[in-house]
Amino acid sequence: MQPTPIRTNVVGSYPFPGWLEFATRHLGQFGRADIEEMIEDAVITAIHDQVSAGLDVITDGEQTRLDFNLSFYGYIKGIQNNETETRKFGPAAHDQRGKHSIVEPLRAPEGLGAVKEYLRLKKLAPAGPTLKTSVPGPYTLSGRMLPNEQYKDRYAITEALLPIVRKELEDLVAAGCTEITVDEPSMSCYAYKEDTKRFVDIFNRTVESIQGKCRLSTHMCFGNFKGRPVGFRSIKPMIPDFLDLNVDEIHIEMANREFAEIELLAPFAEKMDVAVGIIDVKNYYIETEADVIERIKRCLQYVPAEKLAVAPDCGLSQTARWASRQKLINMVKGAKAVRGQL
Repeated sequence: MQPTPIRTNVVGSYPFPGWLEFATRHLGQFGRADIEEMIEDAVITAIHDQVSAGLDVITDGEQTRLDFNLSFYGYIKGIQNNETETRKFGPAAHDQRGKHSIVEPLRAPEGLGAVKEYLRLKKLAPAGPTLKTSVPGPYTLSGRMLPNEQYKDRYAITEALLPIVRKELEDLVAAGCTEITVDEPSMSCYAYKEDTKRFVDIFNRTVESIQGKCRLSTHMCFGNFKGRPVGFRSIKPMIPDFLDLNVDEIHIEMANREFAEIELLAPFAEKMDVAVGIIDVKNYYIETEADVIERIKRCLQYVPAEKLAVAPDCGLSQTARWASRQKLINMVKGAKAVRGQL
């Protein structure tokens, strides 16, 4: 059980400062030491905004990840960029994100970089907030890799990535990370058409070696690229199989869906803690403290306070920093107000 009722949380990513976006387009002008300083400055900025908002749980804002999946691909050997499979023009959508061909057996001899991220966060963060690291699960991580003769379909690619992700999780625990989110939004996006029991089996095998050694959560949303979802946005296909996920907490997108199916939080709360997305990261309406209070009270009809956490719907990387900052501030104010009424 989580230590704080109505704990305030984030999924993982935070917006890049404008100067970092500019710098990433001109990296050739920087030396290695310059880049490391830039990364630390960006993480300090993300920490500052989260701590100033008063969050119980913070991350490094994933300031070293230029893309959720593709940044990890830089650590994986045996793949190469494939521009021919990507749509170049028209409205922004998921088929414009980078794809990779597999040219050799998949491996990651130096890990996936999450341990270095965590140790940097630990060095730079103040005492107080819980420090969390988010890592994509193998099914989601497989999403931008194209099948070949060796790996016939996405599930074969997933099985090849599973031990790589599992090792990264084990290394995070060994490094002292006490809170880990395994992001598997592809599972919730495609629960309506794929074998959900197979999803659960994949997930549980990925995390089995770290169960009980950290606070383990998973993030289930319906996609967020340039503010656009990708999956069938319903919780119903996730039940009952996803109730068997071996996690301490599940995070579910709700605000962007106007709290549709809120009653389906109840069966999850019987099995695990529930982090509810009560801040809409796809909308530039800034939720007020009163909005947050009202939304939390609705959630409390289905999830006991001691099992409830609140967070944005998804990572904040696709939301402008000025909006993200104020949304988090108001989220924390609302959560503390309700917590004080308990």
